[in-house]
Amino acid sequence: MCHVSRVVSSRSGLRLMGCSKWRAAFNFGHLKVQSKLSVFFTMIILFTYLFYCLNGYCDSLPRPVYDQQTKLQNKIVLNDGQEASPEQLGAYNASPVSFFREQLSDLSDSDAPSNNISIANNFGSKKFPQAIIIGVKKGGTRALLEFLRIHPDVRAVGAEPHFFDRFYDKGLEWYRNLMPRTLEGQITMEKTPSYFITKEAPRRVFSMSRLTKLIVVVRDPVTRAVSDYTQTLSKSPGLPSFQNLAFRNATTGLIDTSWSAVRIGIYAKHLENWLRFFPLSRFLFVSGERLVTDPAGEMGRVQDFLGLKRVVTDKHFYFNQTKGFPCLKKPEGSSRPRCLGKSKGRPHPQIPSEVLLRLRDFYRPFNLKFYQMTGQNFGWD
Repeated sequence: MCHVSRVVSSRSGLRLMGCSKWRAAFNFGHLKVQSKLSVFFTMIILFTYLFYCLNGYCDSLPRPVYDQQTKLQNKIVLNDGQEASPEQLGAYNASPVSFFREQLSDLSDSDAPSNNISIANNFGSKKFPQAIIIGVKKGGTRALLEFLRIHPDVRAVGAEPHFFDRFYDKGLEWYRNLMPRTLEGQITMEKTPSYFITKEAPRRVFSMSRLTKLIVVVRDPVTRAVSDYTQTLSKSPGLPSFQNLAFRNATTGLIDTSWSAVRIGIYAKHLENWLRFFPLSRFLFVSGERLVTDPAGEMGRVQDFLGLKRVVTDKHFYFNQTKGFPCLKKPEGSSRPRCLGKSKGRPHPQIPSEVLLRLRDFYRPFNLKFYQMTGQNFGWD
């Protein structure tokens, strides 16, 4: 340690000069050590970053929400990598919050690898469905669900969960985990057409939530029965004829109500079971026929019932003459429009007219009672 005094002498001057040089050299060396340490740690961080990037971990880092929203605003891109169509851009301009919600929610249901930790995977929450399409089989439930999924504020399970009729013993938590993540203002939905004819289903749904909205797509029960038979026949070509299954006794014309294709069409009986738990105001009855001839009109009623803005309109549909069903117009950049699968719109086998007439006579009183219960005349008679 140097001690500098105010002694003015040649020797003191030399001592002072020597101490100054020693201190300067010490400070310079200290700075060099600091600089080397800084470079050393910088290189460690750089090499660590490069190592993780080369192993694919950089892409898993979550991006800020505002960064995702900015990208959506600057260049809206769909999940399949295609740029959004003018209609989708219009939906964004009309309701950017709803559009942004849809894009982020779609990311959460993508088939991304599990090691990719995206912020969208934890965006929103899983809730019990606020609305369920409970019936009926071969009435048009799949078409209704696909049309509803166009709406940015509807999130629905793709496959039928069958919770309230087959897997109820798995518990409500298991059921909720099947649901997609939703944001505030979005509706969670599912469809399982067999709920409508399941005796235990109304009580089970009521136990989950008495506020659940219930949608029933109904169709002329005679046509529905033939369609049901056609589907089964496609899977089991050796099936007996329609008339052999429909009648217990062909001579007397006694209808076999134990056959599910016939039993499902007794709508009034099944509805009575549901009305023991839910008031009529919790139901919406959708005409399967009008869903084909006027899909936009029926979709307007459905959106109103669900408390949604009328986003799905006639501009989304065109009629496919080959299938005999409405299809969704193709998005910009897509090779073809979105139609229902090959199983939809398949030709029905020829059924003797007297068999259909007998079946229609059987259903007539049940239909009239159903009209009275719902306050709607579906025009099947």
